[in-house]
Amino acid sequence: MKKFYLIGFGVLLLFDTLGQTSFKLAAMEAEPLEMSLEWIIRVFTNVWIYVAIFGYIVTFLAWMTLLRHAPVGPAFAAAHMEVVTVMIVSVWLFNDEITFGRFTGALFIIIGIIFLAFAEKKAMALEEAEKAQEEVNQ
Repeated sequence: MKKFYLIGFGVLLLFDTLGQTSFKLAAMEAEPLEMSLEWIIRVFTNVWIYVAIFGYIVTFLAWMTLLRHAPVGPAFAAAHMEVVTVMIVSVWLFNDEITFGRFTGALFIIIGIIFLAFAEKKAMALEEAEKAQEEVNQ
């Protein structure tokens, strides 16, 4: 089951990051922003908007599959790892810089996910021990 979670969250992060960065690429290609039919045509004739939509569809399917099997708390926290992956990809793709504040925020996200994973593991072990004790008592 652990392998399922790792693959599932990998797919979730990959396609969520793809969707986010594709929306940015679509917005850049459709510039300048203006409320006109020409702008809408520029948006919807750009391949990146369809890549973004595809990314979000796969993200939604991966998320629904993970929620069916994974504990909600850690799953929700781990899904926010996309903030970190988008930041890293943006450095490479858009020449964004990682400031001290961004680095610190990303570090807090990662630390929070790790703490939640350990807490969930401990809670599951306690739950299993309680079940085993109940079986012994019966």
